[in-house]
Amino acid sequence: MMKLSGDITINGKLYKKGAEIPWYWIYPFFLIHMAGFGGSGFFMAYGTDEVLFLYLHGGFACLIYLVFYFAIFGADRVRWMFINSGLGLFGIYAQIDWILGAFGKRAADFPWYVHVIPFFYYILYTFLLHQLVLDVTRARDDPFRKRLVDALYIAISILVYGWIYLTRR
Repeated sequence: MMKLSGDITINGKLYKKGAEIPWYWIYPFFLIHMAGFGGSGFFMAYGTDEVLFLYLHGGFACLIYLVFYFAIFGADRVRWMFINSGLGLFGIYAQIDWILGAFGKRAADFPWYVHVIPFFYYILYTFLLHQLVLDVTRARDDPFRKRLVDALYIAISILVYGWIYLTRR
């Protein structure tokens, strides 16, 4: 179970700060929902020249996700998300480049401002996956297990990102 950092309403039911919500209510909804919005943001960024709508659509959606993230995970975890994402830009760029390769394109084919929304979706999605791993392994409240899961998450991420980066060169 995960404890809320702030009040939130899900399906008309109010969950007060400190209430416990089963992880299986939170993650499937956000993983599927964000895959849809993130996918549309990806295709808008790299499939059209319409940057204004990309920022209106994607920026608004990312802001809404952040509101939920603060309410569900708390400021400490969200701050960790931004620290981790700052360090992980290398991995994000490598994976975006890899995905674009499936369409015969490269990340370098686009100006920097086109990457902002897809990168932000990627940050939000990988953060959600990390939180899921913490909850599924029951590591959130076990300091030793949490350190182990965090270390493995980082090591596996670096291996995957490095492999993608090196095989794309």
